Amino acid sequence: MTVPTAPTTFLTPHQLADRTSAAVGAAVAAGRGLGLTVTDPTVLHDVFSVVVHLAPSPVVARIPTVLPHSDDLVALARRQQDELDVASWLGGRGVPVIAPSPLVPREPVQRDGFSMTFWPFIEEARDKEPDYVANSESVADLHAALRAYPGRLEFLSTAEPQFVADSLARLDRHPDLIGAAELDRARREWQVLEPLVRSREAFEARFPGIGLQPVHGDCPPANIFSGVDGDRYADFELVTLGPVEWDLAGLGPEHEAAYNRGARRNGMRQLDEEVLGFANTLGMLRIVATLTLAPQLPDLMGYLKPTVDQWQTKPFAGGMNG
Repeated sequence: MTVPTAPTTFLTPHQLADRTSAAVGAAVAAGRGLGLTVTDPTVLHDVFSVVVHLAPSPVVARIPTVLPHSDDLVALARRQQDELDVASWLGGRGVPVIAPSPLVPREPVQRDGFSMTFWPFIEEARDKEPDYVANSESVADLHAALRAYPGRLEFLSTAEPQFVADSLARLDRHPDLIGAAELDRARREWQVLEPLVRSREAFEARFPGIGLQPVHGDCPPANIFSGVDGDRYADFELVTLGPVEWDLAGLGPEHEAAYNRGARRNGMRQLDEEVLGFANTLGMLRIVATLTLAPQLPDLMGYLKPTVDQWQTKPFAGGMNG
């Protein structure tokens, strides 16, 4: 049966600006409702989330705006609470991290259809170039700290298996987002990986001896904030329980070697090549699934397409054969 297709409709610049304006308005209203003085809100970033400094208060609001179609505010707030709890716990143990703002309650706030969190405003060292290799070694220090986190986290929730499954089912209606051959490969790889993503028991049976622990979940070497007073781990929006390899997915041998140096220094195990293959492939399938978010963020196509092209040169399912 032929699946009906139609040109994908992307948000216009005007619609994108309206979304940003609505998110800023919601953050300003929420901040004022919490007792903050807000007279000069300034957007710092606007990609998957709108990040706005609620000036003159030393508080930054982060408002996710590009979300999976299946998402809802309840699920989003639950993940945001995990982030707030983990970042607060790390900060309390002296780990260099951007912890939640102490000026408002440590919980997500919902306003006008948005769910947001609040963080301290920290001056960025804008002239400092990120050193992703050094950052990768530093991730082992973060993992060493996270091992003692006492809170409960879901297994590989950051992989968002339902989002991946739903997106792969929907993409054949959007041939302008991905070709048929690429989509077929993604679906066949997902058949291999999905059972291991949805079940901790299946993962542990497939990779015996690979311990699970809290991990950052969203490429921590790229989420170290360079402040004028030093570097801090940031953006734990996708914190999850998983193998440490997940945090190094897609970065390559130089960064993996740097992480292993940090792991040895911390008395931790080094990266497992087979689990890295799993993590790299799973990360790629999330990127393919993220193509379905491009209508909400048209610039995504320019970033995702080259990665999808490169994926075609890699071994099927990261070398796993089921």
